[in-house]
Amino acid sequence: MKDGKVRLKTPILVTGGAGFIGSAVVWELNRAGTNDVVVCDVLDRTEKWKNLVSLRFRDYIEAADLAAQIEQDSSWIKRFGTVLHLGACSSTTETDSAYLMRNNFGFTKMLAEAAVKFGIRFVYASSAATYGSLEDGLSDTRELDALRPLNMYAYSKQLFDTYAQRTALSDRILGLKYFNVYGPNEGHKGDMRSVVSKAFDSIRSKGCVQLFKSYRKEFPDGGQLRDFIYVKDAVRMTVMLAADPSAMRLVNVGSGNASTWLELANAVFTALDIEPCIEFIDMPEALQPKYQYRTQAVIDRARSFGAVPQFTLEDGIADYVRRYLACKQLLDPAIAEPKLENKVRNQQPSGVVKASLV
Repeated sequence: MKDGKVRLKTPILVTGGAGFIGSAVVWELNRAGTNDVVVCDVLDRTEKWKNLVSLRFRDYIEAADLAAQIEQDSSWIKRFGTVLHLGACSSTTETDSAYLMRNNFGFTKMLAEAAVKFGIRFVYASSAATYGSLEDGLSDTRELDALRPLNMYAYSKQLFDTYAQRTALSDRILGLKYFNVYGPNEGHKGDMRSVVSKAFDSIRSKGCVQLFKSYRKEFPDGGQLRDFIYVKDAVRMTVMLAADPSAMRLVNVGSGNASTWLELANAVFTALDIEPCIEFIDMPEALQPKYQYRTQAVIDRARSFGAVPQFTLEDGIADYVRRYLACKQLLDPAIAEPKLENKVRNQQPSGVVKASLV
């Protein structure tokens, strides 16, 4: 700390490192100058392995092998300086509750307890889905016991958040509540891809985008609101927060803005230089009782650590569509990033030290 820089210790274990956010975090770490990364994941029959091709890391371990190592000897985790636990089943439609409990709760608990036992920085992915049907005041300072998740995925995330709080683990670890993340390296997610990716495919194949009708008078069709955050912002904020030892408990990772589905769809058309064509379709009846009409992250805590988004919705979508979707490209640390114009919504406060890696 004598040089005024916050340190992120290596080697860095990134679980879920072949997935969407995980591979983007490895990309961000590579861009920051470190290849001293061990990727952990489950390389199934999807093509998420392609996310790893351009990335630089020193080793790979399957999730089952990692779990077996730590179950046998928790001190095995001492070989890492930082653990970024981003691996989980992220499907909001998964109905195998036992699987979600083992994968999202049990595995996270085992890793967190081992890391804390040996004084290793532990950061894990929680989710904005834990806020349930709340539409206002989505703050990371809310009482956890008052939250009511709407699906089993969200509950599995909420269960660890509350466990960490009850056992005082939360005072020594950091949980990140990701909002609606979109961007490159999500192609393997199938139907769980962002609407940006789905809209791009729909425009290319049909010339139009379909959006759900609204069933509440105060929201016009397409006027439903979401907090969308570009993956490049999400992972930059992740690395900054992970590198600051004073960042503990839970922190929202969102844009801090609420945008409509119409704004998102129109931004995709603009990025493609095509006149908008939008159709409104009926929402499935099973989804209507669980549908959120507004999400907007309160990002005061993230701001207090200097972690703020840089991309506007329009700029993020333009970057994603033109540099990745249209060219069928994935994140590559060897490709230089263009400088952003000075029109971002959230400027970094002055006097904030930048994170570095050792």
